[in-house]
Amino acid sequence: MQNTFKTIFRSTSSKIIAGFIAGAVVAGGIATAVVPTPVAVKACVDNRTKAMYYSASGTCTKTQSSIELGVGAINVRAIAAQVTPSVVSIQVTSTLGSGTGSGSIIRSSATSSYILTNNHVVESAVTSGTITVEYSNGTQDPATIVGRDATYDLAVIQVKHGNLPVIEIGDSGKVSVGDPVVAIGSPLGLASTVTSGIISALNRPVIAGSTSADSYVDAIQTDAAINPGNSGGALLDSQGRMIGINSSIATLSSASGGQSGNIGLGFAIPITEVQRIINDLIATGKSTRPFLGVSFDTSYTGNGARIFSLTDGAAAAKAGIPAGSIIKSIDGVKINDQVGAIVRIRSYAPGATVSITVDLPTGTSRTFSVTLGSAPSN
Repeated sequence: MQNTFKTIFRSTSSKIIAGFIAGAVVAGGIATAVVPTPVAVKACVDNRTKAMYYSASGTCTKTQSSIELGVGAINVRAIAAQVTPSVVSIQVTSTLGSGTGSGSIIRSSATSSYILTNNHVVESAVTSGTITVEYSNGTQDPATIVGRDATYDLAVIQVKHGNLPVIEIGDSGKVSVGDPVVAIGSPLGLASTVTSGIISALNRPVIAGSTSADSYVDAIQTDAAINPGNSGGALLDSQGRMIGINSSIATLSSASGGQSGNIGLGFAIPITEVQRIINDLIATGKSTRPFLGVSFDTSYTGNGARIFSLTDGAAAAKAGIPAGSIIKSIDGVKINDQVGAIVRIRSYAPGATVSITVDLPTGTSRTFSVTLGSAPSN
């Protein structure tokens, strides 16, 4: 049974679907991308939105930065050889059916190892069912769930198998639009599939729904081919370091409601933002999220996110932000709607201090310094 959890991904140009990408169980195998010789292409990156545009003339406006795509070697073959043993295929069987996803080995001792994946890959096996991990050499081990966080769509599972190769963690805060990336996972059950592309955008607000909760992701967007089954797999930088966890894809909506494959719009959870959560899940089986303490006005259709009410004693109320205010930016990042506000807040750790600029009910604008609270994650 294929997992097909979907939700609307909000786009200003068209309505597309951001669907979770756990895939159906099929015969395994190894597939490696054929990488063409790089060709330099001129592009422009908007300095504010980080969106990238093709430049036929090779020139950019004053509000854009010029970059060259396809310049600078990335050795996909070497990265695949280095990292593939650290990326596993995950097979889940439960009363809801069966499906596959991917995962990355993040810690290993002499007797056991921890594997990072998406919550939506394993959540059907929480109350009943089995989880089996398959390594790149074809051997398998049973796995158990250590902890889950549906809010961020993250989960850590454990196998009683030690001394496994651990993936190297990179810094997603240092990546840029146009950087080359490599994705490794098990699309449609095809273990150890390697594809390559670039980072297409950063800080892309994505909301994706599962059987139990909505996950809000401040995502890295990539055109590296990822498909159902890549969920939980690694998005790597040019040095083979994990900078993101492949989590969802965009698909064109269709009358049949079926889930299509890759159309060049994939989304990964930035690794730097979730390391705190990973550590908490391993240590306690639970995690926390930052808490602003507001409810948004879902009927508001203007630009920004209008606050409907506040939680007494919580972060926003303590800072003095009044109900009826419209959040326009957070730490200088423009907020277009409530999804953007939620995603941006959740990119911080509890206790972080952020600058929130709002339009007050009086019509004036003001910037507040807000220290975020803490709340249990779902």
